[in-house]
Amino acid sequence: MILQTILLQVDTVAQAIAEVAIPEKEKLSLFALLKEGGILMIPLLLCSVAMVYIFWERFMAIRKASVPDPNFINRIREQIMTGNLQGAKSQCKNTDTPIARMIEKGVTRIGKPVDSIEKAMENSGKLEVYKLEKNMTALNTIARIAPMFGFLGTIAGMIILFFTIQHEGFSLEGIAGGIYTKMVTSAVGLIIGLLAHVAYDYLNAQIDKIVNKMEIAAAEFIDILQEPAKA
Repeated sequence: MILQTILLQVDTVAQAIAEVAIPEKEKLSLFALLKEGGILMIPLLLCSVAMVYIFWERFMAIRKASVPDPNFINRIREQIMTGNLQGAKSQCKNTDTPIARMIEKGVTRIGKPVDSIEKAMENSGKLEVYKLEKNMTALNTIARIAPMFGFLGTIAGMIILFFTIQHEGFSLEGIAGGIYTKMVTSAVGLIIGLLAHVAYDYLNAQIDKIVNKMEIAAAEFIDILQEPAKA
């Protein structure tokens, strides 16, 4: 009984010592960590907001432009075969897509040489692609400059850290804390740059799909114009 009491007391003392010796781990707050990034977090924040806005605006515009209408070319063929060019133009105007606007340009040139029609449609197609690529350069720029802002913030933080060490003395805890907080801008910049790069490539891939559809539609339209000659 006495031995059990002694062991119980020893165990209680050991737990008390452990609680005193091991401090509670400090929790890392994401918001507090971002605040440590300094003033260069402001341009990174602006880059992230611009990235989200441009991606969403372009995504919706490209999605609207890529809505398929499998019967569009067939309706244009019927109108042209019957000589109803005004009806073909109306079909194009009622279909709000890059393909329809390109075909409308071709319809307005019917009666001229095929080369002239092809050239007019090609110019119209380039204009439609230019509209789809609106602000894409800005998205690509964000993908390139965001990591640079991040590295600049880290370098500036390290300069301040070494200046502090020179004038206030060496402290391992202070150095460790200073280094991890100054790396925040690099991490944020790389994340924003990576997301912007992925968004840029994704939107470009969607635009390429629309361009392919436009080329196919243009070839089919030229074939329609040549069908009466074959007959």
